[in-house]
Amino acid sequence: MNTSIEEIRQRHELLKQKIRHYDYHYYVLDKPEITDAEYDKLFRELLHLEANYQQYLNVADSPSQKVGGGILPAFAKFDHRKPMLSLNNIYTYQELIEFDERLKKILKSDEEIIYFVEPKFDGVALELVYENGQLVRALTRGDGVTGEDVTENARKIKNIPLRLLTSSPPSLCEIRGEVIFYKKDFKRLNELQSELGGELFANPRNAAAGSLRQLDSRVTAKRPLRFFAYALGFYHREELSVSSQSDLYKWLSQIGFQTALFYSPIALVKKCQGISEIEAFWKQMNEFRHHLPFEIDGLVVKVDPFELQETLGEVARAPRWACAFKFPPEQQATTVTNIFFQVGRTGVLTPVAQLKPITLGGVTVSFTTLHNFEEIIRKDIRIGDTVLVHRAGDVIPEIIKVLVELRPPHCQPVTYPSVCPACQSPTVADSEEVAIRCANPNCPGIRMAQLKHFVSRKAMNIDKVGDKLIEELFSQGLVRKFSDFYRLKEEDLLKLPRKGNKSVGNILTSIQKSKKVTLSRFIYSLGIRYVGEVTAQHIAHHFMTLEQFLSASEEDLLKIDEVGPKVARAIREWLRQPENKKEIEEMLKLGVEIIPEQNLATPESPGHLSGLTFLITGTLPIPRTAAERWIIQNGGRMATSVTKKLSFLVVGDAPGSKLEKAKKLGIPLISWEELQKKAQKPEASSEKSSYNNP
Repeated sequence: MNTSIEEIRQRHELLKQKIRHYDYHYYVLDKPEITDAEYDKLFRELLHLEANYQQYLNVADSPSQKVGGGILPAFAKFDHRKPMLSLNNIYTYQELIEFDERLKKILKSDEEIIYFVEPKFDGVALELVYENGQLVRALTRGDGVTGEDVTENARKIKNIPLRLLTSSPPSLCEIRGEVIFYKKDFKRLNELQSELGGELFANPRNAAAGSLRQLDSRVTAKRPLRFFAYALGFYHREELSVSSQSDLYKWLSQIGFQTALFYSPIALVKKCQGISEIEAFWKQMNEFRHHLPFEIDGLVVKVDPFELQETLGEVARAPRWACAFKFPPEQQATTVTNIFFQVGRTGVLTPVAQLKPITLGGVTVSFTTLHNFEEIIRKDIRIGDTVLVHRAGDVIPEIIKVLVELRPPHCQPVTYPSVCPACQSPTVADSEEVAIRCANPNCPGIRMAQLKHFVSRKAMNIDKVGDKLIEELFSQGLVRKFSDFYRLKEEDLLKLPRKGNKSVGNILTSIQKSKKVTLSRFIYSLGIRYVGEVTAQHIAHHFMTLEQFLSASEEDLLKIDEVGPKVARAIREWLRQPENKKEIEEMLKLGVEIIPEQNLATPESPGHLSGLTFLITGTLPIPRTAAERWIIQNGGRMATSVTKKLSFLVVGDAPGSKLEKAKKLGIPLISWEELQKKAQKPEASSEKSSYNNP
């Protein structure tokens, strides 16, 4: 039976509604309702409809538009319909009393004011403009009057709804909130930056700001940003029935936004009658904030009823009816007792400052990394200096500045390490990074760091083999390379101090258990320069087998989105070393087994485009991201540049420079319509494209 266009439209709308619903429960409530496989099945159906009937469908608000993206022009500027005001800060209970008294004086009332108290996120403010329930624009705060248009980037943030989850959306509504990084995601981002030799972000707020203002929205899409809604901008009053800040939070949660309303084990918002309740809640949150998954630097105190907010009005560039009750800064002064250098798995010497122990954020801090020698010079950190140390939650402690006025006499600058502390070999300055490196490939410090990395949780995960045990095994000559772990015997371990039958049994069991490992973990465990956990996953999902990875050329590696020229060269250099391939062969002989993992770029069935690689140039009848996903769902692979190994260049309207390059290399050209036919008829793969036969 033929399906009518109207039935297709209805099915498309239903799929969008279902996927939005499941996205809301997954990304906002952290309570997934269906399995990944069930979700993927719905998403594949959505992509199929959009690929084949795009001209009849409304794709602009589709969940498919949250993936991918392109290069944005310089940000356009737009005025806010209603200024995005700042908040006045207070730091003490006395200042809170004065704030409350001022409001009562203006209101000419001694009655206790009902306040709504919510977290003050340490992120970047963002305004989302919805017309008839659909996201049409996103603006940064800017100067409060004019903001930057970051709509394409905002669309890539997973928990921002492209369409409001309501059957009766307002005709115009501006939702305001904060874009933030979770602590664990910020830590992971900086680890990746460090692995790639990039500049580290100072804090989650800077990372959020930098990610939101990317000119390439694909960069934003790869970073796990989150949006917490907490306020309204402009809206038509007759269309919304909310009359207070507490009502607003409930409504925002109902229409698809993540808010601080729902959280366990402690509520992050509170309706308070009078300032004594605010003080108690502030003390509670100041103690609990270290356990939150994100950073907050205080509480925002707002008069709850909107009617009273309007009566109180504004002063200068801040509302009278709200203030930020800040927490004490998590900073403390201490003394640098020593600065030494640690050797990493790639030979980089990382300076570490030893501190007179202090307690910050409920944790004792005795050491902090200085990242590289340039930071020592820039901050002029010396042994004996009194320094200000900052630590927020799970973020690594950092020396903010030196209190130069307290510097003792004869305090000398730290000198450039001319020799490696582990092997005394000469050091070299890395021309590609701001780093100092040990030039000795057989340095015991490098070997030790590589072994520690190999057994780590995200690598081979040999959980019963810790740093101290590795140091003992290394000093005894029992483990000098990766494969040696799989040669260890019970009698070897029993010779070590404080090792009994039970602990030795646990060690051997964990080593045996680690033999079954996914390709991504195995690649990561090898400690190849610039190849971190995320890059290893992309490599594994691209090649799928260890054999393909080991035989990959630099061109092959460059087809992976996460792999640039520097990373590709480093991988090839590692693979060229005979001892490295021999070590892998040894591990396989000793029982290490690469087990399958889901390939993110390959559908369940091979599809008629299986084995073919594509690249798109020009404008297609459907969004490029939808086209790329359709190709992948039909078994094809997407390349990132024109090379001789490209199977087809898909040519749309107004093609770019890729077309000329493909012609020079003799790459077959194909239109979008011809590609769709090819996917339906595998025998058509031998047919010549009309692009090559004008």
